[in-house]
Amino acid sequence: MSTLKVSTISPLGTDATKTITIGSASNGDVAAGVFTNVPAFEAYLSATQTPTNNSDTKIQFDTKRFDTDSYYDNSTNYRFTPLVAGRYLVYLKVYSYSQTADSLNITAAKIYLNGSEYARSTFHPNGTAYEFTPVVVANIDMNGSSDYVEAYVNMGVSTGNPLVWNENNSSIFGAYRIIGA
Repeated sequence: MSTLKVSTISPLGTDATKTITIGSASNGDVAAGVFTNVPAFEAYLSATQTPTNNSDTKIQFDTKRFDTDSYYDNSTNYRFTPLVAGRYLVYLKVYSYSQTADSLNITAAKIYLNGSEYARSTFHPNGTAYEFTPVVVANIDMNGSSDYVEAYVNMGVSTGNPLVWNENNSSIFGAYRIIGA
């Protein structure tokens, strides 16, 4: 194994459109370290969840689509605690539903950082809808040791029960580290 150490790599000649390729995906080469968007995860609900009406309720995303470093707890705390410092793009999509038409009064999808609300997306249908899918996205600096993010929802319905629906994995929670941030 050889090591190449350089301070700059420049294109050949005067043509700045030349590209330099290091490795090839076709033969299994992969990038590592600061050049990857990991740690990363995405999780979804395996069953419909009934949150407490008009109260912040943690969504129990219990099924992992992927989890590159096993930093998402999908069985107890339902939280992502990346042990790599950096800026993370965190996203949450909540398919909210009530069993009775015109009974959904509000849905707020919320990303929590270390137990407190960090970002939200709120929908207030004014009594004309019984399903809606708010999406919230946040860029969050995380320390790589104790910071964690969780997904919450606050739904208010006038009749029936509020539901976070799992149909076709329509409610998801995920994050990945942003390269260079």
